[in-house]
Formats: sequence, C-alpha cells, structure tokens
Amino acid sequence: MKKTLLVAIILIGHFAAVYSQQDSVLTLIKKTYMIPMRDGVKLFTVVLSPVNYAKPVPVLLQRTPYGSDLSIKEDAELKIDLLSPYFRNMVKDGYILVMQDIRGKFKSEGSFEMCRPLYHLSDKTKTDESTDTWDTVDWLIKNIKNNNGKAGILGVSYPGYMALDASVDPHPALKASSPQAPIVDMFLGDDFHHNGAFRLSYAFEYSYYVENAKEHSSPYPFPQFDLFNWYLNLGPLKNVNEKYFKNRIQAWNDFTKHPNYDSYWKKQSSLININTPQIPILFVGGYYDQEDLNGAQVMYTHLEKNDRFNRNYIVLGSLEPRTMVKSESGQSGQNSFWKQYREMV
Repeated sequence: MKKTLLVAIILIGHFAAVYSQQDSVLTLIKKTYMIPMRDGVKLFTVVLSPVNYAKPVPVLLQRTPYGSDLSIKEDAELKIDLLSPYFRNMVKDGYILVMQDIRGKFKSEGSFEMCRPLYHLSDKTKTDESTDTWDTVDWLIKNIKNNNGKAGILGVSYPGYMALDASVDPHPALKASSPQAPIVDMFLGDDFHHNGAFRLSYAFEYSYYVENAKEHSSPYPFPQFDLFNWYLNLGPLKNVNEKYFKNRIQAWNDFTKHPNYDSYWKKQSSLININTPQIPILFVGGYYDQEDLNGAQVMYTHLEKNDRFNRNYIVLGSLEPRTMVKSESGQSGQNSFWKQYREMV
C-alpha cells in the first residue's frame, strides 16, 4: 500500500512539473557576471533567464553606455510584466535577455572611447565593440544554461551603433542584428553634425553626459532652464575648455580639433568600414528623428548595394516601426527579416 502511494505521489509530482511549464515566459531570474574579454578587461553583464521554461532559448543581447544593471538583487525574480514593452513582447516568447555595460562605462572595466572605431579591421591585436561582442557571445553560449546556441543583438541610438558593429565579423552563434536609429557617420548626418554643420549644444551636453563620470551619466549642471542666452554668451569654442571642461572631456577635445571630414571621422564611419551584411540586419528608423535621421536610411541603402544573400532589411515609421519599406527584392522588410530570423533561432 505504501509503495503504491509513493509511486502515485512521484507520478503526480512529475506531471505537475511538466504541465506547470508555461508556453510563454512569465518570470525571469537575475544573474550578474564579469565577462572576460580577450585582452583581460571584464565587462559587467546582467543575464535574465526564464524561470520554469523547459525549452532551450536564444540569447537576446543589448550593449549600452547608459548602465545595464537593474534595481533588484542577485538571484531575484522579475515578473515579465515589469519589463518595458520594448523587451516584454519579445522575451515572453522565450529569450535569455542579456544587458551589458560597454568597456569603460558604469560597472565594466577598461577605458571608454566614444564611437570606438573598428580597430581590429586593420590590426587583429586590437579590441573594439565587434571583438567585445564576439567574446561576450562566446562566453554566454558556453556558460549560460538552457540557451540553444544562438543569439541576436539589438539596440536604439548608441546601443543601435553597438548592434551594427556587432554584425562585423560576428561570432558564429550571432544570427541577427537590429540596429535601431543607429549612429552611422558622426560628421555627415548623425548627432554632432548635420551635413558637416557642428551642433554645439548637442556636442557639449552629450560629451559631458557620457564622459564626465564613469559610474553614471551626468547631465550638465546648467545654471538656468532656457539655454539660448547661455550658449549665445558662451563665445568661441575655446571657452568651453577654459571655463568649464578644463580639457577633461576627450570627445569634446576631438570634436574641436577636427572641424573637417578628416581621418578622425572617417575611421569611425560605418559607411566606410562596413560594406556588406554578414548576417541578417533589420534597420529601424523614424521619419522625424532629429538625432539620427540619416542613420538607418543611409546605412540600409549603403548595404543594399552589396546584399547578395538577401540579409538587409529596414522598417521606417513616424513614432514606431509600423510602416513597412520594401527591399529591392520586393519583400516587406520586417516580415521577411523576422521569418528568416525565426527559422534560425
């Protein structure tokens, strides 16, 4: 009798465990790691893995200079409804969500360089955002449980630039990239210049924002709300360092040293360094994006010229990516990309 009862309890427990595993992800558990790069620098990384989800799932990666940590403790569980809609609708279908501080920012080691060029293209001993992504994906695939051996990367604005760089010489497990409103060429049409015209307020405020402190982002402490007269009274650009930055902000120093489209800007330009899509890429952009109006559109057009394997896609919209733009093959960008991506992961 006791033996029969024990067997029944075991069977009930087994079936309860099986049927309690949801078809969609409801909860994630937080783990943090310092992932080593090939040069010994370690990058702080947050991994949110599905709880009680039996199927192996792909990794969804975002790399950022704006801080990746969450205000919950290690090993704490997070209900997926608390995620932003940007991640929630994807992660609920089954992903390991990974967020990483790029080198030199927040909790990561190393030194920060704004829009770090793809140094490894000319010197294989150098590191950059492409090699850091390769090393990160390699570590995640080998060390994070319940992944299916495949990964994708995405991001908006600067993280979009990280997603674009990650598509260059990608890790074999990296199957797709979605650069959204990415920086492409900082002199010709993104952020700090519009067709070569220097954007004083943007360059002043953003360079301070990301470089004033490693551990956090720093809005400049202006003494007034309306800045028109403040900038009007600033005077020549040399006054920025003499009065305020004191030569501490490297990006600002570089901007003012290179007023023309010289090698400094060209070595950062994705239009020069990235010429063919090596994995499927979905660009996302907005018609009224004052910061990166040319990023997605121009880079998509640039890569389309050499897209021999139908990997290049784009979605454009006014406020969100609802408007479809067809590629030269005639396929709807979003639908064709995600069909290809889903087949791989």
